[in-house]
Amino acid sequence: MKPIILLALLTLPFNAHANQWLQFRGPSGSGYTDAALPTEPKVAWELDLPGKGLSSPIVVGDKVFVTASSGPNQDRLHVFCFQAADGANVWERQFWSTGRTMCHDKTAVAAPSPVSDGKRILALFSSNDLFCLDLEGNLLWLRGLTSDYPNASNSLGLASSPVIADGVFIAHVENDSESFAAGISLENGKNLWKKPRTKRANWTSPLVVKAADGKELVALQGSEGVDVVHPATGEVAWRYGEGASTIPSSAVDAEGNLYIPSNGLTAVKAGADGGAEQLWRVGSMRPGTASPLVNDATDRIYVITNANVLSCGDLTDGKRLWRMRLEGPFGACPVANDTHLYACNEKGLVQVIALGEDKGEVVGTLELGEMIQCTPAVSADGVFVRSNGKLWKLQ
Repeated sequence: MKPIILLALLTLPFNAHANQWLQFRGPSGSGYTDAALPTEPKVAWELDLPGKGLSSPIVVGDKVFVTASSGPNQDRLHVFCFQAADGANVWERQFWSTGRTMCHDKTAVAAPSPVSDGKRILALFSSNDLFCLDLEGNLLWLRGLTSDYPNASNSLGLASSPVIADGVFIAHVENDSESFAAGISLENGKNLWKKPRTKRANWTSPLVVKAADGKELVALQGSEGVDVVHPATGEVAWRYGEGASTIPSSAVDAEGNLYIPSNGLTAVKAGADGGAEQLWRVGSMRPGTASPLVNDATDRIYVITNANVLSCGDLTDGKRLWRMRLEGPFGACPVANDTHLYACNEKGLVQVIALGEDKGEVVGTLELGEMIQCTPAVSADGVFVRSNGKLWKLQ
């Protein structure tokens, strides 16, 4: 099926903003922000959403974008734009799903987070419906990927959040049947490339990785390991082949080193002859559902285990520096700046942890009262958190 193109040329200016949050887990894809985090958060505003969603909000300039899925079968797909300042509804677009909407009760069809290049919003749903809109909500093109690849689904629902690398939209769709990764043109929605992937259910998200020459690559994580590919062609630049988790995703630092949930936590960089060179491996730093968080500025890595223990490690050698128990469980990934970390548990409790050299300490909490599985988005305007039924701005 060819993409339906509604507008060929984009004339909207790029909205420069110091603290944009254009994708799942923020600018680095690893949960770090240089924005301030309120240590005693309060609700600045809250909005009702019409349906379910695990997708994270994204922030483009002074606007917040979020997706949801509604109806008895979650076949009504929503894309919202709100004013970051006061939560005013700028626009909403609704679409009918064309693919399968079956998923586990705990997840939703609106599970993948949207992504933006600063000029467009691309929203991918678990039904494999993909919509490209401009910042005013005009539909540029759409694709029903299930029409092209009918068996690309699993019974629990898909959740991999896409990325944009070197001007290419990267879809990562791994399941028990028709698994693939594809590079899709932002201009018209056509495939630039498509390659088969391991046939096994996988909920991890791709990462943009900086290559030695400064160009962008994309890390695709699966049960067999991680392939780091060129976004324009899908060709493998280098590969880590010692297996990896299919739930928490990897993290990346500014040098392009990967921190992979594999045999605990394994740090690697590009090696010779297309392989990976191991930097360190620590079995006790195994992530649970939440993905690890990397802070280049302080040379720290943070992991939340299935036992709800937050561990802080040295980024250079993986040595654990301290750990503390939080109130869990956690489905959402943490976000942090240099001094504080936000952890939202599934019970709706926001915990603010002060990050010391030799310990962490909970210095603030906020009870939101609804199940939270979404990773927060952060900008200079505040922290944005969503549940199945609400979107909050915290300040």
